[in-house]
Amino acid sequence: MTLPTTDTRVTYPSGATEAASRILHVEQRGGRHAVLLDTTAFHPVDHAWPDQGADRGVLEVADRSWAVTDCVVGATDGTSLYLGADSPVRKGTEGWAFVVVHLIDGAEGDGPAEGDDAVVRVEAAQRAAVSAGHTGCHLASLALNRALAGRWKKDVAADALGAPNFDALAIDTTVISEFASVDRYRLGRSLRRKGFSLEDLDAGATAAAVNATLAGWTATGAPISIGTDGGGLTDRRRWVCDLPGERAEIPCGGTHLTSLAGVDVTVRLELSEEDGTPVLQMDTRVGVPASA
Repeated sequence: MTLPTTDTRVTYPSGATEAASRILHVEQRGGRHAVLLDTTAFHPVDHAWPDQGADRGVLEVADRSWAVTDCVVGATDGTSLYLGADSPVRKGTEGWAFVVVHLIDGAEGDGPAEGDDAVVRVEAAQRAAVSAGHTGCHLASLALNRALAGRWKKDVAADALGAPNFDALAIDTTVISEFASVDRYRLGRSLRRKGFSLEDLDAGATAAAVNATLAGWTATGAPISIGTDGGGLTDRRRWVCDLPGERAEIPCGGTHLTSLAGVDVTVRLELSEEDGTPVLQMDTRVGVPASA
């Protein structure tokens, strides 16, 4: 049993949906094979912040093909392999390798073998749809920060465009799906102590301001790119959107559209209460050209 000592090389940040690779390690995990490759185009789900789920697709060796039923971030110290939340260390810990674990169904002896040459193929349509949802999520958060900027009575950390970063300070959960995302923000006492005013917050009026900003941004057709410090799974990556007169850069390990050309992003905001705490939910929807 050979476990890698370096991070998996990933090609999905560049938009790749196919990669030729070598199988480094295979082990049985409860009726499934956990397969490690030296290179992959699969985006895995990260248990630490599972906002974007795993890609779907297949792993092929010669004339055999297996559906990848899940894909997760794993960690190894060279002796044992830990999947997802079972990892005893944080991603990037020195002395550990962080890997993309491809999970395929099959009994022991009925899967690929270590040393095999393999090809992975990601379902391109699903990837594109989720990438649209992730891009819309970033744009909507920036537009929401701008719409709420006047509600801060104290100085707080700024977002990528200089507005008070409500999104980072109030976010509870984010779920990114095909052409959509849902963000939930808790507007509790800790946020108000930081200087945020909830008084007379009108969800409808705020959504209208957000949508006006989004319409202005998407009309530019601005280019989008991913900045990276390297090709490994844990190398830092940044979502970069070159809006006219301002550049947004947000740390992000997900997948995205390559431009805003023809893209339409709209949000709906709902203010409610959960266990006595005000909660603001933002539902974002993304429309893209048929050729995207």
